[in-house]
Amino acid sequence: MPSRRTVLAATAGVAASLAISGTAHANDKKLRSLISRMTLEEKVGQLFVMRVYGHSATAPDQADIDANLKEIGVRTAAEMIARYRVGGIIYFTWAHNTRDPHQIADLSNGIQKASLRQPRGLPVLVSTDQEHGIVCRVGEPATLFPGAMAIGAGGSRKDARTLGRIAGQELRAIGIRQNYSPVADVNVNPANPVIGVRSFGAEADAVAGLVAAEVAGYQGAGVAATAKHFPGHGDTAVDSHYGFPVITHSRELWEKLDAVPFRAAIRAGIDSIMTAHIQFPALDDSGDPATLSHPILSGILRGELGYDGVVVTDSLGMEGVRTKYGDDRVPVLALKAGVDQLLNPPSLDVAWNAVLKAVQDGELTEARLDESILRILRLKARLGLFEAPYVSHGGVTRTVGTPAHLAAADGIAERTTTLLVNEGRRLPLNRRTHRKLLVVGADPASPSGTTGPPTGVLATALTELGFTATALPTGTAPSAATVAQAVAAAQDADAVIVGTYNITPAQKTLVEQLVATGRPVVAVAIRNPYDVAQLPAVPAYLAAYSWTDVELRAAARVIAGEAAPRGKLPVPVQRADDPAKVLYPVGYGLSYGR
Repeated sequence: MPSRRTVLAATAGVAASLAISGTAHANDKKLRSLISRMTLEEKVGQLFVMRVYGHSATAPDQADIDANLKEIGVRTAAEMIARYRVGGIIYFTWAHNTRDPHQIADLSNGIQKASLRQPRGLPVLVSTDQEHGIVCRVGEPATLFPGAMAIGAGGSRKDARTLGRIAGQELRAIGIRQNYSPVADVNVNPANPVIGVRSFGAEADAVAGLVAAEVAGYQGAGVAATAKHFPGHGDTAVDSHYGFPVITHSRELWEKLDAVPFRAAIRAGIDSIMTAHIQFPALDDSGDPATLSHPILSGILRGELGYDGVVVTDSLGMEGVRTKYGDDRVPVLALKAGVDQLLNPPSLDVAWNAVLKAVQDGELTEARLDESILRILRLKARLGLFEAPYVSHGGVTRTVGTPAHLAAADGIAERTTTLLVNEGRRLPLNRRTHRKLLVVGADPASPSGTTGPPTGVLATALTELGFTATALPTGTAPSAATVAQAVAAAQDADAVIVGTYNITPAQKTLVEQLVATGRPVVAVAIRNPYDVAQLPAVPAYLAAYSWTDVELRAAARVIAGEAAPRGKLPVPVQRADDPAKVLYPVGYGLSYGR
C-alpha cells in the first residue's frame, strides 16, 4: 500500500483544484474546467476501459508481462496508463487480477497511484463483472451470493437490496467502484445460451423490482451499478460473444417486456447502462448492433427514456459487435451512437488511434468527446474517487467475507432453493434410513473463486449434515462406462443425489438408469431449471439455479431438512414433448408443509 504521505502528494493537486463533493451536477463548472485543460490524447484515453494482465500494477509475473506486450504493447498497468491515459480498467480472473482481496486492493492502489502521478492525472474507474451466481471475478474469501435467477426465485426485493449492499461494500473495500451488474434482461427464451440464469426471470415487472433493489443496494454502498444489456438480450438463441443475435420483438412488445427493467433502473438512479451487441430491427432496421445504433442509444435511451448517465459498451472483443465493421471503426461508431465508455477493445492501440484520428479528421468533434468525459468525471466524483482514490488493508479485513456477510448469503440462498417434484414426500431425506448417499452428476468448471467441483461440494455439505456422502463425478456427457460405474455404485447407497446441468442425452440416460435401480433418486438442477421437463420419472427434483458453493450448500440443507424449500419458479418450464404447453408455471414451488 502507498504511504499516507505518497497518497496525499499524489492526490493533492487534483483534490485541491476540484474539491469535489459528489452531489448531482453541482460540480460541472469545476469538471468542465478540468476537461478544458486536458490534451486531446488524454481525452481519448479517458473514454477507454481496458483489461491488463497481472496481480500488480508495476511488478506482474513474467507471463503476464509477456501477455501485456503481445496484446497491448506495454509491460504493466502503470505503463498502459502512462501511454494511453485510460480512464478505466476492468478486472478479470483470467487476467490474474483477482487472486485475493488484499492483493486486489494493492493492485487498485497501484493503478490509482500510476494515474494520479501523471500530468493532470485523474483517478481511474476500476470495474468488473461481479454478477454473482455463474459470473464472478472476485472469489472466496469474498462473499458470494446466489445468482439473479435464484434471487428471482426468492422474490424478495429486500434480499436483492441486501445482496447489492454487501457486495458493494466488499467491492469498494478492494478498490472496485463500478460493477457490471445487475442483468436487466428478461429471459423469455429457455434456449438462451448467454443470459439464462443470469436473468432474474421471465416476467418484466418482477425483474424490474429486483433490478431496482440491487441498484439501490450497490449504489448506497458507493459502487456504480450497471444495468445490462440494453435494449434487452433476453430472447436470443445466439451468444453475442460468438455470433450476432437478432431480437425479433415488435416495438410494442419491447415497451411491455424488455424496456420495463431498464426504465426501473433509470428511475432508481442507475449510474451506468451497458449496451448489447444485438440487432433489434423494430428499434433500428439498419442492421447495426445496438452498441453502434444512434436511434437506439441517442434516440431511445437518451431521448425517450431520458437517461443522462454513463453508457458503456459490452466488450468490444465480442463477435457480435465485430461482424459488420472493423476494429478501427467500431469505437468511432459507438461514440457517434451515444456511448461514453469503450470497454475492452481487442487492440487498444488500434481503437485509441482510430478515435484520435476521427477527431483530427473532423468525423468526431472534441465537444462530443467532452460530453462523454463530463459524464465519466461526474461518476468518478459521485463515487468519491477525487477525494479518496485509495483503499486500506484494514478496510479489506473489516469488510470482505465477514461472518455476518457470509451468513446473510447463506440465508438468502435458503430462500431461493426451489422444490419442483417430491413424489411420496421423498424429501427431506432421513439420516437414519438414508444415511449412505452417493452424489453423482455434472461437474462444470467452477465459477470463479468457489470450491468446486459441485459433486464434491454437495457431498461435503451432506456429510457435515450427518450423512455419509461419497462423490462420483460423471460429467456433462457421461460415457456408457461412466454410467455403468455410477449404477454399480448406487447399489451400495441408501439414496442417490444427481446434479443435472443443461440436460444432455447422456445425462438423461444416467439419471434414468439410476432411477431404474430402485434406489431413491434426488435430482438437483445446478444451472437451468428447465432440466426437470426432460426427466419425468425422477421422484424428487430441486432447482438450485447455479453450482456455486452457497447455492449447493443451501440445496444440501433442504435435502437434509435443515431448511425448508421456499423458492418459486421465476420462469415457466415448458413440457419437453410439447413446448407450447407449460409444465410448471411461474410461481410454482412445493414446500415441506410446515
